[in-house]
Amino acid sequence: MELVGPSIILRPLAVEDANELFAASTAETYQYYVAVAPLRWDIEAYREYIQKRLALHDAVSLVMVDRDSGRLIGESAFMEIRAASKGLEIGLTWIAEPWRGTHVNPEAKFLMLRHAFEVAGAIRVQLKTDARNQHSQAAIRKLGAMYEGTLRKHGIQINGYVRDTAMFSIVDTEWPDVKLRLLDRLPPEKPRDLEGTS
Repeated sequence: MELVGPSIILRPLAVEDANELFAASTAETYQYYVAVAPLRWDIEAYREYIQKRLALHDAVSLVMVDRDSGRLIGESAFMEIRAASKGLEIGLTWIAEPWRGTHVNPEAKFLMLRHAFEVAGAIRVQLKTDARNQHSQAAIRKLGAMYEGTLRKHGIQINGYVRDTAMFSIVDTEWPDVKLRLLDRLPPEKPRDLEGTS
């Protein structure tokens, strides 16, 4: 799977990406993660983290590639894939510091949501975040996702912290409006055929 946008490409994560992703991230990048996160902040632990990501049986992990430079600038994943229920989650997302607050997050989400709804046939895509992470919640709301509530004591982080999780979703009937909002946030040089390609 390769999802191509005007300024980024999303392609499958590989073990060989470990060094570049490690250099682009910091320990704080993973501060809100549960279950799958680097156990220590060194390259060996990071490679183990990548291998765990690749071993998830219900997930497809992707890297974000900046088309201009070819640099790896972040990660995301389709996860908790429930084919029978036509549902999945987009999560485990992070973006390197120079690209935060730019077009990259809406572009990545546009590409992933379009694939989920228009190719995979999803009727529900969920997004979730640590209830303490107000920045992430604001970014999810800005996508047009609906807040569904907070799951209490929903996950245990590697450091033992028991977190609450804020849940959001977009359903298929909302996708056309969400799509238009995201298209407006893509770089101005976006090709118009983005609206119909996958």
